[in-house]
Amino acid sequence: MSDNLLKDSAKPDPLVIGGRRFQSRLMTGTGKYPSLACMQASLASSGCEIVTVAVRRVQSQAAGHEGLMEAIDWQRIWMLPNTAGCATAEEAIRVARLGRELAKLAGQEDNTFVKLEVIPDSRHLLPDPIGTLKAAEQLVKEGFTVLPYINADPLLAKHLEDAGCATVMPLGSPIGSGQGIRNAANIALIIENARVPVVVDAGIGVPSEAAQAMEMGADALLINSAIALAGNPQAMARAMALAAEAGRTAFQAGRLPIRPQASPSSPTSGRIGT
Repeated sequence: MSDNLLKDSAKPDPLVIGGRRFQSRLMTGTGKYPSLACMQASLASSGCEIVTVAVRRVQSQAAGHEGLMEAIDWQRIWMLPNTAGCATAEEAIRVARLGRELAKLAGQEDNTFVKLEVIPDSRHLLPDPIGTLKAAEQLVKEGFTVLPYINADPLLAKHLEDAGCATVMPLGSPIGSGQGIRNAANIALIIENARVPVVVDAGIGVPSEAAQAMEMGADALLINSAIALAGNPQAMARAMALAAEAGRTAFQAGRLPIRPQASPSSPTSGRIGT
């Protein structure tokens, strides 16, 4: 490898959201782990700097969330409160405000981040595009840094960006399904047109799918179930971190063009004659 390539690979490549810089491009969650100790080990193994927390579950001390606030080092991890469980825009706005107060309790006085989820569909867990846009417009007015979870809809992504959202977060496939990237064409359009970071969220099941999303040009990933429900969550967290890094590096390197036919790896000139 040349000195120039070595220098390029060592360049800082921060993820910037709402003016805040992060080195890791893998975000993780806090749900579905078999124990808090397992969650702590997995977060450390992932190297993540952003962790999403379901405000409603923490507020109600739901099963699996007791002691969660104390189990995470909020000096190192940036909290991303989410509005999971909200079926309407109005409900999501109220929970986002609670999330801002939750971040303050964790010592993050300047944290205005919210992962916006408006999901009235309890069977397929698909986000409501109209409710999401409505809530996003209001939360941006209130000074929130809004990260909206959406279907892979390029037009909706553009509307949310124009409304002032800090990212767009298209789903790869339904939440917790592990089906991988089922919406690649639409996600590619979102990436092509977005001026804000694109975070692929939901559906990723294995590291190869995480790498695929990053190779497409996604700026970051949010992965929870694939880590928490793995046979060894700590090992899977590390694998996802490596996949995110590999995919990002591959995207920056530029892939080999796809050709309609074979092309020899060795030059054809200068061959020894028979």
